[in-house]
Amino acid sequence: MLPSYFIAAGAAILLALGLVHLFYTFNGNKFDPRDAALKQRMQEVPPVITRETTMWRTWIGFNASHSFGAIFFGLVYTYLPLAHADMFFGSPFLIGLGLALLAGYVVLGRVYWFSIPRRGIITATVLYVLGLVVRFA
Repeated sequence: MLPSYFIAAGAAILLALGLVHLFYTFNGNKFDPRDAALKQRMQEVPPVITRETTMWRTWIGFNASHSFGAIFFGLVYTYLPLAHADMFFGSPFLIGLGLALLAGYVVLGRVYWFSIPRRGIITATVLYVLGLVVRFA
């Protein structure tokens, strides 16, 4: 059962990061640019791909959908190892998918994000790998 707890703890970190990210996306000014003129321009200018939206609206949408992905991963990968450990650990697909997603987030965190989410993702990944090592070692 210990490996399940490690996996679930790592996933819970992503769940928490996703929930906080979603909250900040729609509340307050945490994701606003420090330059008010830049925010104004983002609210006026469409991206090249379409004139049906603005850069600001896509910014909000991308942040929200990013949050949904982290929340979804957090919920599924917290639930499965705890409620259906044999099925989860017996599925190379689910194990590999989780590891691939976390590895992708680690790369994104290293290249694009700041220290708090990066540290959270690294901690989640370490817990995930630790759960796998304890289970399969």
